[in-house]
Amino acid sequence: MVLFSIKGNKLQKIHRIDFRLEKDIQKITEQNIGAIFGLDFVKSEFQLNDLRMDTLAFDRETRSFVVLEYKKSSNFSVIDQGYAYLALLLNNKADFILEYNESKDDFLGKKDVDWSQSRVIFVSPQFTKYQRQAIEFKDLPIELWEVTKFKNETVLFNQLQAPKSSESISKVSQKSDIVKKVSDEVKVYTEEDHLKTTSDDVRELYDELKERIYNLGDSVEIKPYKIYIAFKSNTNFADIEIQKNQIKIWLNLRIGTLDDPKDMTRDVSNVGHHGNGDYEFSLKPGDDLDYLMTLIRQSYEINS
Repeated sequence: MVLFSIKGNKLQKIHRIDFRLEKDIQKITEQNIGAIFGLDFVKSEFQLNDLRMDTLAFDRETRSFVVLEYKKSSNFSVIDQGYAYLALLLNNKADFILEYNESKDDFLGKKDVDWSQSRVIFVSPQFTKYQRQAIEFKDLPIELWEVTKFKNETVLFNQLQAPKSSESISKVSQKSDIVKKVSDEVKVYTEEDHLKTTSDDVRELYDELKERIYNLGDSVEIKPYKIYIAFKSNTNFADIEIQKNQIKIWLNLRIGTLDDPKDMTRDVSNVGHHGNGDYEFSLKPGDDLDYLMTLIRQSYEINS
């Protein structure tokens, strides 16, 4: 990626500069882990059973642990190393919970963690063609993020997106006991997981809703989780749970900030609910989608 600064009507190229050490990448990431990944920092250099994790973090949205590993060299296998960390996590759950409770102010119980959404993030200035190809599975709990530093005191974190594939990691698990064990417990959720039990009418409604949400802006991203599908722009602005006969939507806004003259939303600020935010509404086939999109747009604009 080439970065430019604007001087009048001319573009001036901003040159990249190298990170001197892996520790430099680790330090800047750990100190800004919430802004970059939306995670809570737990522990640096967490070691257990002869394996050392660069950073241990916790994802409050999915209630799961996340391992971050930083690399400057390219001679490592993302599959082998990533699954070794996940196997360590799943085989030593009590140790990870203990580390969290000793590091954080709040208490975490074993049942408070969704182990099925555990994942590993690799951060590096660059990845090889083979490492990029290694993540081309539809259900891989491993992410690759490239980090680039520029001379104008700018740092870019960019997640590498693998081509959409119908291939499952289970093909690899036939050759690896560790991959098979982890794959039996860790689940990477897809849109199809949420759509497989719904009606044809609701599926069509979701496709139309998704297209309209994508049209809100180029920054819209979609991330399926266990309970809902998150639509993000900087952060979640709408979380969608697909049910058999309707779609339930939560807007990531505090109560009192939404303009809803038709009073279509429900205040869930003091009610337990799955998605982010204080507003909830249900969408059924035949409902006024045009009006409901005005509500979603408000959340998008505020959260962008």
